[in-house]
Amino acid sequence: MVQRILQPHEIESLDHVALARLRLPPRAGIFAARARRLRQLAGGNPIGAYLALMATVAEAQEAAAASLDLPPPDAHAIALAREHRMPPLAAAGGHGDGAWHAALVALLAALQVAPGLPAAATAALARLAALPSHALAAQAQALLGGRDDEADPAIAPFLMAALQVGWTSRASQLAEADVPALDVHTVCPACGTLPVASIVRIGGRYQGLRYLHCALCATEWHMVRIKCSHCESTEGIAYHVAENETARREATEKSDGLHAVKAESCEHCHTYRKICYMEKDMEVEPVADDLATLALDVLMGEADYARASGNPLLWQGAQS
Repeated sequence: MVQRILQPHEIESLDHVALARLRLPPRAGIFAARARRLRQLAGGNPIGAYLALMATVAEAQEAAAASLDLPPPDAHAIALAREHRMPPLAAAGGHGDGAWHAALVALLAALQVAPGLPAAATAALARLAALPSHALAAQAQALLGGRDDEADPAIAPFLMAALQVGWTSRASQLAEADVPALDVHTVCPACGTLPVASIVRIGGRYQGLRYLHCALCATEWHMVRIKCSHCESTEGIAYHVAENETARREATEKSDGLHAVKAESCEHCHTYRKICYMEKDMEVEPVADDLATLALDVLMGEADYARASGNPLLWQGAQS
């Protein structure tokens, strides 16, 4: 059976009760799937060793998430969020509800017994474990606020991994009705964080629809295709792929059948984010595939486009 891909104006006219506007993360399995994808992408990749390390971290995230016993989100806070059209698990301020503190303890415990960690990673984990509470809180707030100049790039991927476990675990306890549609469509409606990338999904209610993937809580929210996920312009959108160490620019989103990940650029704001296509590769995972395609970032940088937001597992610091 051939399924027609809806055009943006057709999608926007649909009944939004029927439209799958959200994909909340599952209670289990999301980090395990990310780990599998990272290991799959590591072979032959120029940063394969780092991808393998992050796969180990994702496996530890899965173990940490399984060990958490969190209370359900506060009903009063959810009601207030719905009333004021705000994210019910807002990450602003970096404090959350304490879930990430428990996640960090569980994550560090899982990584302590992980085999084959590089010496640099072991040292970074030791430094993270030894941080006093005020310094830890400051680092968490810097990461949640995207303030690279304040983040310690050595410990940031591990602390961010703990933050992901805490917020993803809480988001998995939400119902779609708990999460209001925000006035700002470019941030996660569950926690207010920027997306890392977008993904065009296949199957069921999601067939052919594009979702932005939250870098923190793994919630996905619908945005029509061929639209800038940063400034929401629908003009000047182009798609780029890395091929033979050059970028080939495509005027439309139509696929050549080869590339599961492209860079979607916008001439209005001159930024880009990557977009993953499950129709090309059913195993694509936004965080993993974004991280594994750094060559595409280099090419986009050479073309003077800026990333709209970073990858949560890679922090370079202000001087990098």
